[in-house]
Amino acid sequence: MRLKNVLIVVKDIERARRFYHDLFGLELVLDNEGNMILTEGLVLQEEKYWTEFLGRSIISENNSSELYFEEPDIEGFVEKLESYYPEVRYVNRLMTHSWGQKVIRFYDPDGNLIEVGTPV
Repeated sequence: MRLKNVLIVVKDIERARRFYHDLFGLELVLDNEGNMILTEGLVLQEEKYWTEFLGRSIISENNSSELYFEEPDIEGFVEKLESYYPEVRYVNRLMTHSWGQKVIRFYDPDGNLIEVGTPV
């Protein structure tokens, strides 16, 4: 057995697809009516299908998980983030951990937590 994908719930699937393409270069692999598979194994699922399947509502910004990306040019990434999405909600702006890794944490438009850090 192996982990195949990570699925996140989104309100507007097209907006989410653009967000992950604009910032991370993820491309569409499969569009299956409310479910989109992007490169790197990220799956977007529209909230209405999620709540239908589970019979529960989502809790935005629940901080129980995050998507983690590494970027050597993190200052360039921050410039791109602020240029494309100036309204982004930050958990923390660019900071440096005690071990030297630079990181930034913010929410995607649907409240999914994202961390971008320099390679360790």
